[in-house]
Amino acid sequence: MMRLKDKLILVTGGNGLLGSAIIHKIKEEGGKVINADITAHTNDDLSDVQCDICNEESVNELITQIKKRYGKIDGLVNNAYPRTKDWGLKFEDIPYASWQKNVDMQLNSLFYMSQQVAAFMKLNQTGSIVNMASIYGIVGPDFSVYGNTQMTTPAAYSAIKGGVVNFTRYLASYMGPDNIRVNCVSPGGIFDNQNPEFVKNYESKVPLKRMGSPTDIAPSVAFLLSDESNYITGHNLVVDGGWVSK
Repeated sequence: MMRLKDKLILVTGGNGLLGSAIIHKIKEEGGKVINADITAHTNDDLSDVQCDICNEESVNELITQIKKRYGKIDGLVNNAYPRTKDWGLKFEDIPYASWQKNVDMQLNSLFYMSQQVAAFMKLNQTGSIVNMASIYGIVGPDFSVYGNTQMTTPAAYSAIKGGVVNFTRYLASYMGPDNIRVNCVSPGGIFDNQNPEFVKNYESKVPLKRMGSPTDIAPSVAFLLSDESNYITGHNLVVDGGWVSK
């Protein structure tokens, strides 16, 4: 299928595990991708752009470059996952400054990128925004899966992803009159060579009995970017192997 033919899609954090799979799928569907990543090196066609999504000036420069070269943005995937070096501490050990910084880096940067891209989309009266959320933005964590490991899920993660889910609904309501759709995807646990004990614990609780892979998630993003979903907005598409169905 070529569901994204002639569409220009901006993906943040495209060099990461999920981001690279999302970009591959968009290209497979015929879309043109701009990867905005802090580790990228800007090239002439803007397929890669070095961008710090936590910096207003960097975001503004990105949008200016896209306007000059392409004159449109058909889709935005807010996928980047910036975090502090102490990310992953247990609740009682999290410094207040770290909590503040992570909310700023992850949630506030998503707000600003969405605001600036939506203003651009509004000029053309069309667009689709997909925010990457999480099952831990809609249900409480099952801490038993971390048993016999040093792992945990950061407290800020649940707060941020929950905020992403409801901010998506806000944007969908606000931007609907301008024909801009806003949805989110909530993945379950994605396999990334984690501690084998954690993987075993997690998979035992998933109805499909396995962790997800980036290729399980990318098609849902492509669908929400495509015209096949042109009457879907404000939706949280959960892709979790059945985790939240229990």
